[in-house]
Amino acid sequence: MTTETRINDRIRVPEVRLVGPNGEQVGIVRIEDALRLAQEAELDLVEVAAAARPPVCKLMDYGKFKYESAQKARESRRNQQLTVIKEQKLRPKIDKHDYETKRGHVRRFLEGGNKVKVTIMFRGREQSRPELGYRLLQRLAEDISDLGVVEAAPKQDGRNMTMVIAPTKKPTKKPTAQSQESETEAEATVEPTA
Repeated sequence: MTTETRINDRIRVPEVRLVGPNGEQVGIVRIEDALRLAQEAELDLVEVAAAARPPVCKLMDYGKFKYESAQKARESRRNQQLTVIKEQKLRPKIDKHDYETKRGHVRRFLEGGNKVKVTIMFRGREQSRPELGYRLLQRLAEDISDLGVVEAAPKQDGRNMTMVIAPTKKPTKKPTAQSQESETEAEATVEPTA
């Protein structure tokens, strides 16, 4: 199946349901008549619903139609939020200072608006004590509860235990150099009243 829109001579059916350039229904006409009407109006015959019986075709400027649909697609991509999952790996017997460092990384990721996958890696005999990893993940979830919520509860997956944390609010935008300059200019223009 091709996704490209068929136009003019590429439409190979005996008759089509024709829609005029202003959206008015012309009716079911032979393909030759539809092509002649398109030529007379200096427009293209564009197939808009190929699955219909007979196919629905519209008289329009195809170049303008392609341009507008590309603009809509670009606009929808611009408004799309890209979700990034960051990963932080821990061990069950992590030192206090190392834990605080890793917790800081998780906080930074959540402040940036990213999801965080926290993985506890078990080695050797540690695998027989999954409750250590579970407690560590619960502690981490409590420590960062102001920034994120647990999206996927801790679960054992072979030698690893994973948990996914999602941010609770939108990322905070860092002030750019231009916005800082405009703020200082605004402060400079305000004159104190006596």
